This record gives sequence, structure tokens and C-alpha cells, in this order.
Amino acid sequence: MIRTTLLEYMSLLALLYCAMANCRARCKPSSFSATSTGAPRSRWCSSLPRTAWASSRAAASSATKARAPAIPPPSPGPAAAAIASGVQVADEVCRIFYDMKVRKCSTPEEIKKRKKAVIFCLSPDKKCIIVEEGKEILVGDVGVTVTDPFKHFVQMLPEKDCRYALYDASFETKESKKEELMFFLWAPEQAPLKSKMIYASSKDAIKKKFQGIKHECQANGPEDLNRACIAEKLGGSLVVAFEGSPV
Repeated sequence: MIRTTLLEYMSLLALLYCAMANCRARCKPSSFSATSTGAPRSRWCSSLPRTAWASSRAAASSATKARAPAIPPPSPGPAAAAIASGVQVADEVCRIFYDMKVRKCSTPEEIKKRKKAVIFCLSPDKKCIIVEEGKEILVGDVGVTVTDPFKHFVQMLPEKDCRYALYDASFETKESKKEELMFFLWAPEQAPLKSKMIYASSKDAIKKKFQGIKHECQANGPEDLNRACIAEKLGGSLVVAFEGSPV
């Protein structure tokens, strides 16, 4: 590349030298003529052969282009690549969250109807997050039809599709017993890629409705939902029992 540039400049200098020598032989250096704009111009410049002048300009232009580095086009940033899902959250989802979060003094019958776990999904048109029908555990079911509520909750999750979920976790620390809500994003490896993308991009929409939740868990398989992993999310080494069983 450097060698080509030097040859171009040498050719350009040779052309200019020949043109100047030819002009000096035919006219005096002191004589001037006016250009169309009124500016003086040397007569030897005006008598320069057009073919030589065009060749010299083309050589100079080629040399300039050869030296100019190529500038790559700007790549799109993360904001341009991000796709907003634009899904809505059904009112029933917000109401269920409020009922699970606010534990009012209720009668024994009302407590039994309170939800221990509930699963949410996207509507068929993928435009709204709704409550999945029949996918819930009531507090009154625990110890009656449901022996292990968390195990039952995990079994309700589909093997090949994504879901959101709320779980009212009961656990013990070294100091006291606690009940706190956990938010789950279930995205198994076998789920379709499109489903994973929609659920991931719509997570912020539902989380904005679930204000005050301390614990969040994104699970990609059953191994992410064992008791040790959940205990780690709830408080790490401080948690000694989860749903009545030691961890």
C-alpha cells in the first residue's frame, strides 16, 4: 500500500514538472491573465494541458482515498435492540396479589379460602397476563388434599412452557417463623424460544403490579426449585426450615 502511494506521487510530480517546463518555454512567468472571478492567474497554469491536469487530479484523489481509513457503520445499542412486549395485567391478577400480601384478621373459613400459591399465564392472544384456571393452592387445602404444598406447586408448572407464579412461603429462621411472598418466573429449557422471549420481556409489567415483594426466583428447571435453592433465596444460612421441613 505504501509502495503504491509513492509511485502515484512520483507520477504526479513528473506530470507537473513536464507541464511547467512546457509552459515556461512558451510564455513569460511574469505575465498574468484574469480568471472569470477577477483573480489573477498565471498564464502557464491556464495553458496546462487538460489531459495532464485531469490525470494529476485523479492520481491525487486516488492517493487520498487509499490513505483514508474505512469507518464502520455504528452498531445498534441495547436500547435499539430491546423489544417491549406491551402486555397488560388483568385486574384479577392485581386483586389476588393484594389478598395474598395483606393478611387481614379473618374467620377460619376465610383463611382457608386464601391462596397459598397461584400461577399466571399469558392470554391466548399474548396481550394480557391472566390467572391460569385451576392452577392454585388454597390454604385450606394444605394438610387435607395437599400434603407438601411446595412440591405440589412445582408439579403444577408445565414442562414445556413458561409461567409466572406467586407462592406464600412459610419458613423458619434461627430467630423466628415467617411468611413472605415469592415471585417466580418459570422458563424451562424445553419451552419454545418465542415463549421465553415474551415472558422475559413482560416480566417488568407484572412486577410493577407486585410492589413490595422481597424475594424473586427465576427457574429454568426442577433443579432450581429444590428446598436448598429456595432457602437460599429466602435468607441463606439463616433459614433452618421451609414448609415445616428442615433444609
